[in-house]
Amino acid sequence: PRLTLLQYQLLYGAPAGPPDRFVAEALAATTNGDLTAITITTPYGPNEAAGRELVVDLRADVGPLAPPEGLEVLVGGGAADVEDVVAGIAADFPRTAAFILVSTYLVLFLLLRSVLLPLKALVMNSLSIAASFGALVWIFQDGNLGAILGTRPLGFVETTQPVILFCVLFGLSMDYEVFLLTRMRETWDTTRDNRAAVAHGLERSGRIVTSAALIVVVVAGSFAFADIVLIKALGLGIAIAVALDATVVRALLVPATMRLLGHWNWWVPGRLAARLPDIAEHAVDPEVRG
Repeated sequence: PRLTLLQYQLLYGAPAGPPDRFVAEALAATTNGDLTAITITTPYGPNEAAGRELVVDLRADVGPLAPPEGLEVLVGGGAADVEDVVAGIAADFPRTAAFILVSTYLVLFLLLRSVLLPLKALVMNSLSIAASFGALVWIFQDGNLGAILGTRPLGFVETTQPVILFCVLFGLSMDYEVFLLTRMRETWDTTRDNRAAVAHGLERSGRIVTSAALIVVVVAGSFAFADIVLIKALGLGIAIAVALDATVVRALLVPATMRLLGHWNWWVPGRLAARLPDIAEHAVDPEVRG
């Protein structure tokens, strides 16, 4: 029954319990000592912003929905679960991303013995990953290509998708970057000619990068036939990012920026260069020596 606030206070405040047997059974099912379970029904879905805002308001210490002094409100349910996951990822992901970026930069710095090349590699990787995120929003959030992929507009992107894609794609993209830049470094160590290093690196690593990327695109793209939206989105996100990375980024942007930077690609402070360990003994091809 719909009761007023005063009636609820009388109901829960009666020492002997309510006189009605059915009301007493309902009260026993929702109350245990100083704990009471209250079900709130709203027209909002668990992923809608209004539903998550309601969770925040219910948990707030001040505001129109704040509990009276001495009471503690614990909110559960679908919207609360989504809010907790989003808040947890928002709090932890920046530290995770910073660790990946810093550790990757340091490893590439030691491998390539350059200050700018590792930084450029991080920027190029971020471009393909950002393009993948944009494609997911365009396809799954906005509902484009729904007739082909069998999807409908969701109005949102699953919270865990960007995190998973970032970690997976960063590793894949960095593999291709290492293939390309190590070849360029080999030529640079021998010729000290930046233009020749860029050309030779593209020539010697192009087929490897293209073949590896093609395999990943085919395998990941097959996930588009899955019925589960999360699997479909992850597969398409990986396929799109790898395809862009192996074509637009590695074939166009990387060599173009390296040509523009010239000798600055290989710059490292003199004192620091003398102390750096040579962790990569570059095996130079006979073609380069000639």
